Amino acid sequence: MIVVGGEALVDLVPGAPLDSTVDGGLRALLPRMGGGPYNVALAAGRLGVPAGFLSRVSNDRFGVALVDRLHASGVDTALLQRGNEPTTLAVVALDEKGSARYTFYTEGTADRLVADPGPLPEDVTALSLGTLGMVLEPGASTYETVLRRESARGVLTVLDPNIRAALITDPAAYRARFESWLPHVRLLKISDDDTEWLTEGADPVDAAKVWTSCGVDAVVLTRGAQGLSVITRAGEIAQVPSRRVDVVDTIGAGDTVQGALLAWLYSNGVRDLSTLNAVGWRAALEFAAKAASITVSRSGAEPPTAGDMASAV
Repeated sequence: MIVVGGEALVDLVPGAPLDSTVDGGLRALLPRMGGGPYNVALAAGRLGVPAGFLSRVSNDRFGVALVDRLHASGVDTALLQRGNEPTTLAVVALDEKGSARYTFYTEGTADRLVADPGPLPEDVTALSLGTLGMVLEPGASTYETVLRRESARGVLTVLDPNIRAALITDPAAYRARFESWLPHVRLLKISDDDTEWLTEGADPVDAAKVWTSCGVDAVVLTRGAQGLSVITRAGEIAQVPSRRVDVVDTIGAGDTVQGALLAWLYSNGVRDLSTLNAVGWRAALEFAAKAASITVSRSGAEPPTAGDMASAV
């Protein structure tokens, strides 16, 4: 089973534009279930592989909807914790290209209070973490403990930092902490923008080579219109282009890449990334790029199902 740990939240996404004379022309905000790790779990579950979600979710109305959507997507919730704290909210602003910017409301919310579940079940073969789950305390320390423990027992550990700079109060401390995770991470999935923030401007490929020298087996770079690239510890580099679609918005695109990579690796029996050559990596990246192209053609984070993938050109 694949376990994904981190926050579940509600994105408040702009709807259709209002008349400019109404409330200053502000667009109505529509609730969409989200959170980077939550979307990763949905993507993996919808693609038909066994996936579970580790988090703490509110008992409020949003929390109930979040859990219902996990069940509908085939995600196991045995590791899910519940609490009466409110659900984290993210207010989304979209630019003219559909790219999202977020304002978060996280104080005292349920997901950051997740407790250590102890060793994960023996059938867990992969653990994916990232985004706010690795930033907001005390949950960040909990997930860090789980990361180190599961890596030590040979689980395929996967990280997407998915930087939300507005919530990182001490960038230097976060960068140092990120570096401390690298020896415990087998697969690092990261965007060009996040690479630039973490390295303060280094070339993404050069940064990936440094991270593999720190112990990471492979770094997958998401590069927007330039597609996806992978740099491995063995020095292999593979790249696939992005697929051309009409983009509605980019919410959940990177999360879909993460979930689709996990699903592809699980379905192909890959537990040790060193066994993948350039041909194998290209197939994995093409699968992830196809899944992401379907997500960006929809409003909000709506990863595709296995049926969607089969029917897409």
